[in-house]
Amino acid sequence: MPPVSHWIGRLFSMLADQTVMAEFDPEKFEDKYANYFPQLQRAYKNAFNTMNDSYDSTLIHAIDQQVLNESEPFYNADREGFDIALPDDPYDRLDGVVVDRETFEETLDRYTDEIETELRRTFRFTE
Repeated sequence: MPPVSHWIGRLFSMLADQTVMAEFDPEKFEDKYANYFPQLQRAYKNAFNTMNDSYDSTLIHAIDQQVLNESEPFYNADREGFDIALPDDPYDRLDGVVVDRETFEETLDRYTDEIETELRRTFRFTE
């Protein structure tokens, strides 16, 4: 069981989420970094925390710093959700971590799913 400090941190994170939620406007999302930067930061941070709690932290940190640092979220109107565009050859970007390609790709897929979930939550697409 995680220590009490873990749960306190999650509680504060949940409370902070309430301050960064925003009404979503697809047109404003085209200039997302000017209009929604705090919300994007919060969604990525929440996804990182979730993944770091469940997966190898060295791999999660490497994905965060070496792959997702070059990613970009896009609003997908057809499915009323978000997609994460990744840089070319994400596996080849890894440095300082030993992981087979299949594990990396499964973890990266799960991570991008988590980011998309957090974006939907942040922009009140889900409750």
